[in-house]
Amino acid sequence: MESRTLLTTMHWGTYEVSAENGRLVGVEPWSGDPDPSPIGKSMLGAAQGNMRVARPAIRRGWLEGDRSAARGRRGSEPFVEVPWETTLDIVATELDRVRTAHGNAAIYAGSYGWASAGRFHHAQSQVHRFLNAIGGYTSSVLSYSYGAAEIILPHVLGGTDGLTGNHSTWDGIERHSELIVAFGGLPWRNAQIQGGGAARHEAAAALQKAVGNGARLINVSPVRDDAPRGVDSEWLPLRPNSDTAIMLALCHVLISEGRHDEAFLTRYCTGFEAVRAYVMGESDGQPKDPAWAAALSGLEAEKMVALAREMATKRTMLMVSWSLQRADHGEQPYWAAITLAALLGQIGLPGGGFGFGYSSTNGAGRPELGFRWPSVPQGRNRVPDFIPVARVADMLLDPGGSFAFNGAELSYPDVRLVYWAGGNPFHHHQDLNRLVEAWQRPETIIVHEPFWTATARHADIVLPVTTPLERNDLAFSNRENLMVAMKQAIDPVEAARDDYRIFADLAARLGVHEAFTEGRDAEEWIRLLYGQARENASAAGVDMPPFERFWEDGHAELTRRITSQTFLGPFRSDPERHRLATASGRIELYSAKVDGFGYDDCPGHAVWREPREWLGSGLAERFPLHLLSPQPADKLHSQYDHGSVSLAGKVSGRAPLWINRTDAAARGILDGEIVVVFNDRGSCLAGAILTDGVIPGVVQLPTGAWFDPAEPGQSPSLEKHGNPNVLTADRGTSRLAQSPTCNSTLVQVSRFAGVAPPVTAFEPPVILNLSDVPGAAGLS
Repeated sequence: MESRTLLTTMHWGTYEVSAENGRLVGVEPWSGDPDPSPIGKSMLGAAQGNMRVARPAIRRGWLEGDRSAARGRRGSEPFVEVPWETTLDIVATELDRVRTAHGNAAIYAGSYGWASAGRFHHAQSQVHRFLNAIGGYTSSVLSYSYGAAEIILPHVLGGTDGLTGNHSTWDGIERHSELIVAFGGLPWRNAQIQGGGAARHEAAAALQKAVGNGARLINVSPVRDDAPRGVDSEWLPLRPNSDTAIMLALCHVLISEGRHDEAFLTRYCTGFEAVRAYVMGESDGQPKDPAWAAALSGLEAEKMVALAREMATKRTMLMVSWSLQRADHGEQPYWAAITLAALLGQIGLPGGGFGFGYSSTNGAGRPELGFRWPSVPQGRNRVPDFIPVARVADMLLDPGGSFAFNGAELSYPDVRLVYWAGGNPFHHHQDLNRLVEAWQRPETIIVHEPFWTATARHADIVLPVTTPLERNDLAFSNRENLMVAMKQAIDPVEAARDDYRIFADLAARLGVHEAFTEGRDAEEWIRLLYGQARENASAAGVDMPPFERFWEDGHAELTRRITSQTFLGPFRSDPERHRLATASGRIELYSAKVDGFGYDDCPGHAVWREPREWLGSGLAERFPLHLLSPQPADKLHSQYDHGSVSLAGKVSGRAPLWINRTDAAARGILDGEIVVVFNDRGSCLAGAILTDGVIPGVVQLPTGAWFDPAEPGQSPSLEKHGNPNVLTADRGTSRLAQSPTCNSTLVQVSRFAGVAPPVTAFEPPVILNLSDVPGAAGLS
C-alpha cells in the first residue's frame, strides 16, 4: 500500500494532505498556521466523490445539431459522454467556426481566477493565453468583490493601493492605533481567504494585540458577528447602505466644531471647499448633520457626535470592508471614508488614516515581500471589446446595446460562444433568473469543471478538469513568505485532465501549438516560473533555494526584507517628491474629471444617494426586510459546497438565513424551520436561524449555496437551496463603475407551507451513452 503525506496550499490555507493508493485519506492544517481555517476538511470525500465530472460530456440537444438559442434547454437537458479526442475535435471546430464567421470578439472568455492557488495551473491565465493564441476574445475588467473601488480610487488617490495591497501593516496598528472604526466590520469568515493561497492567518491575533495595547475597536455594521472573532469590540448597529450618511455626519461634526485639520487639507488634498459646502448644506440646502444621518441610519445622533469628537482626539484608523461598495452607489462610502480620514489629518501616520479590505482577505495588513511573483504570460489580446465583469447578462441580452463606463460610452459585443474556465457565474452573478434567460442566448457554451456545478449543468460542452490535488504546481502569494511545492497527491479522477493539457491539444488542432506551449510541458513551465521568481527575489535581496532542493523539501520560507509599512507614509513625508497619480498629485476630495462625466449617480465628490429600492416605488412596503448576502464562513465562494464543512452548516438542508427574533415572531417563524425568501425577482428556500445578532428589518443569507432551481432551465423558478442571488438586482453601482449592487436588496420572508422540495444540487445530471442518442454513435 503506497502512502504519502504532502504539503499543499489552497486559497483558504496550507494543509498536510495524506493519500493512500492514489486516494485522499487525510487533511490537516499546516503546523505553522496559528489560526487555521476548517474549510480544507471539505476536500475529504468531496474531491473524489460522486459530483465529479467523469468524462467529457455534451448536452444532448447541442450534440443533435441545435446551435440556435437554447430556449430553456440549458440547465435541464441530459448530457452525453463523448470520448476525449472526439470532443476536442468538436471544440476546435466550433471555435474555428465562430471566429471565422463572426470574428474573435464573438468569443467571450469567462474566468474568475479562484480555481486554484497554484501559479501555473491558474485557469484564468490558461484560458486567456489560449484564446489570445487563436486571435483574442471579448474580455472583462474589474472584480465582483471590489469593482466600484477599482474605479473610484484611482480618481481620488491615483491608484488602488490600500485596497488589495500596500496597506498599513498590522504592526503599526497594534502599536499606535487608539481607535479602530470598522465600517462593515472585520468578519473572521472573510479573513480565512487569500488569492494565491494562505499560509498564516494572523488578522485576529493582530487585532487582539491592538485591543490589548489599549485600542478601542468599533464594529459599525447591521450584524454583530461582523466583529472579529475573540476580540473585544463595541457594536454600533446601523441600517444597511447608510454608512456614507454616517461618515458625512461625522465630517459635519468635525467641520462645525472646528476639529478638522485645515493644514493637512491644504497641503495634501484638493477640493475641500466643495466638500465643505455640501456637508454644511450650503450647496443643496440640507446640512449633513447627525440628526439627518440618524433618520437614515437608525444610529443615534448623540453617538455620532461623541464618535467624531473621539476620532479627533485619538490616533484613529478607519477600516472599510469591501462589502460596502457592493451596493447602490457603492463608490460613495469609499470616497466618503477618504474624506473623513482627510479631515482627521492622520493619513500617512502609523496607526492612523484608512484602509479597505482589512479582514476581507487574509493578506490585508500583512507586509509586502518587496518583489512580485511571476505568473503565466497571457499574451496580447487583439480584440478591444470588453465589459465590466458584472455586466455579462446585459451583454448576452443586448448585443450592440450601449452602456456608460468610467466616462466612456461603449457597446456590448455580439457574443456567440462563451468559454468558461475557472469560476462559477451562477454564484457570483446577481439576479440568477435573469442570468438563466441570458445564458440561453449564445450558440455554444464550453466549460472546464471538476464538479457538476450549476455552470457545468448550464453548458453545452463540459470538459472534466483536475483539482489542485491531482497535478503538480507552485504556490506563492504576494504577502506570504512561504512557498509550497504543490505536488500531485492523488490520481486524476476518472478521465480528468488539467487545463494546460486541454488547451495544448486544442492549440495543436488550431495550428498554434508552439505559440501556446513555447515547446514546454507543464513541468518545464513550473521550473521556468520558479526560476523567474528566484531572479526577482535575488534582485530584492532575498535568497531562494535551487529548484531541486525546494521541490525535494516541499516548501521554503523566505526572509522578509519588508516588515512594516504605513499606507501613504511617503506621500505624507514629502508630497512633492511622492506625488500621487491624480491630476493634482494630491488626494482629490473633489474630482473635476469625475464631475465632468456628468453622472448624477456619481458626481464630483462624496455624496449621499439613497439606494434605488428605498425610493418611492412601494417596494419597501411590500418587501420590508433588507437582505445582506455576505461571503460564507464554511467555503470560498461556492467551492466545496458539497463538502463536509459546508454541509454541516446547512439548516434543514438549506443555506442558513439569519433573522431577528422580533421579525421571526411577527411571521410565526420558528428556529430551524424552512422559510421562503422572495421579492419580484425570484424566491428561494432557506433554513431559519433566529438571532439578536442582526438588527430588526435585516436578514442575512450568505452566498455559496449551489444554484438549485425547481424547474431547471426556466426563469423564474423557485430556488430550493438558499442561493440569495435569485433575489439580488442585476444593476450597476453607477454609470461610473457598473459594479455589483447585491447588498441593496429588499425581500419578504414567510414560513414555507407544505412539503419542501428536496435539494438536488448534489445529484449529477442524467448522463447518456452515445448509443442512446440517434445519429451520434459514429462519434465513438
